Amino acid sequence: MAGDRTPKTVGTVWGLLVLNTLGSAGAKTIVPLPRSLIQMVTMGALVAAFTLALTVNLKLRIRASAYVSLLTLLLVTSVISSANLESGFGALFRCARLALFVGTLWLLSRWWDGSTTFVRHHIRMYFAVLGLVAAGLIISPGAALPDLYGGRLVGALWPLTPPQIGQYAAVIIGLTVLLLLGRRTDRKGAAVVIVPSLVLLALTHTRTATLGLVIGLTLAIGSLILTSAAARRFFTWAVVCATVAAVGFASVLQAWFLRGQSKENFSSLTGRAKVWDALLAEPRSTGETLFGMGLGDKSFGGLPIDNSWLAVYQEQGLIGVCLVAAVIIVLGGIALLRPPSLERACAIFLISYCALASYTEAGLGDASPYLLHLALAASLLAAPAANAARLDAAAATPATDAPDATPEVPRRRVPQWARRTELS
Repeated sequence: MAGDRTPKTVGTVWGLLVLNTLGSAGAKTIVPLPRSLIQMVTMGALVAAFTLALTVNLKLRIRASAYVSLLTLLLVTSVISSANLESGFGALFRCARLALFVGTLWLLSRWWDGSTTFVRHHIRMYFAVLGLVAAGLIISPGAALPDLYGGRLVGALWPLTPPQIGQYAAVIIGLTVLLLLGRRTDRKGAAVVIVPSLVLLALTHTRTATLGLVIGLTLAIGSLILTSAAARRFFTWAVVCATVAAVGFASVLQAWFLRGQSKENFSSLTGRAKVWDALLAEPRSTGETLFGMGLGDKSFGGLPIDNSWLAVYQEQGLIGVCLVAAVIIVLGGIALLRPPSLERACAIFLISYCALASYTEAGLGDASPYLLHLALAASLLAAPAANAARLDAAAATPATDAPDATPEVPRRRVPQWARRTELS
C-alpha cells in the first residue's frame, strides 16, 4: 500500500512547491485577497510540502545531486549576507523559506531517476494554474485585461502578472511538444494543453516567454534531429510556418512584439536599464560586494530589478553570482554529455529557457518557479536508478554470519536412461 501511495504523494509535494512559488504580489483580483492571506497560503504550502516529503522519506534516503548541492551553498551564502539584517528580519524569513525549499528538493531527490515522471507533474500543476487564469478571463474580462497593464492578461482570481502567466504557458507548451515528439502522449491530449496555453501566452504579450519558448524548443528539438524522424519533420514544418508568418504577418508580429512602445522605451528594456545602471553604480563595501545585502524583494530604489544576475549580485554578492552561474554551467554540461533522448531534450529546453529569461526576470537566487524548472531538469539528467529497489531490499536484509560459507549448488537432474545404466 505504501508503494502505491508514494507516487501520488510525491506528485502532491511537487504541486505544493508550485503553489508556493506563485508569489503574493500581482494584479488586482475580482475578489480582493489580502496579501497576508496569500502569503499564509503559499508558506503553508511549502511547510506542507516539506512535511509530506519527510513523511514518505523517513529514512532520509537521498541521491547525490550537484544541483541541490549548489543550492545548499547558495543558501549558506544567503544566510551569511542576511545575518547583518541590512534588509530587515524579512531577509531571515526568506532564508528560512529557501531552506525549506532546498530541504524538500533533497528529500524528493530519492525519486529522481531520469524519467519523465516529474515532467507530467509539472505540466499538470501549471496547466491547473492556467485554468484558473482562463476562468478569471471568462468571469471578468475587464479585470483579466486591465488598462493598468496595457490590456495584457493577468490573474483575476489569483494575483498573477503577465510575465508569470507567459512563463507558465511557455514552459508547459515546450514540454508537451517534446512529449508529443517522443510519443509519450497522444495528439489529442497534447492539443488540450498546447492550444489554450498558446492563446493565453499571446494575450500576455510576454516577449521573454515567447523568445524562450522558440529558442528553447529549437535547441531541444535540434538535440533530437539525428535520432528522431518525428523531430526532423516537426523542425522542417516549424521552419516553413515561421517563414510564411514572417513574410505574410510581419506587421502584425511587429505590433505584437513592440506592444505600442516607443523605440527608446524598447531599447531601454521598458526602463530596466536605468535601474540596472543605478544598481551597478551604488558604492559597496568589500563584504557587500562578496556576500550582498541579504535576501530582499528583488528591487532597488523601490523599482524591480528584473534581472536574475543583478538581483543575485544585490542580495548574495559575487559569490552568489558564481554559484548561480555554476548551476547553469553544470546542468548544461551534464546535458551535453548525455546521449540523445527525450529526457535530455526536455532538460535542454528548461535550462536554455531559464538562462534566457534570467536576463529580464529575477528568480535564480531564491525559491521561485525558475529554480523549480531547473530542479526538473536535474531530475531528468539524473542517472537511471533501475536497481534502486533491489539495493534497498539488499540493505534491509541482514548480513549472514558466515560470509565465506559455500553457497548451495542446485542438484542436476539425472535422466531416466542414465539411472538405468548406473543400476545395471
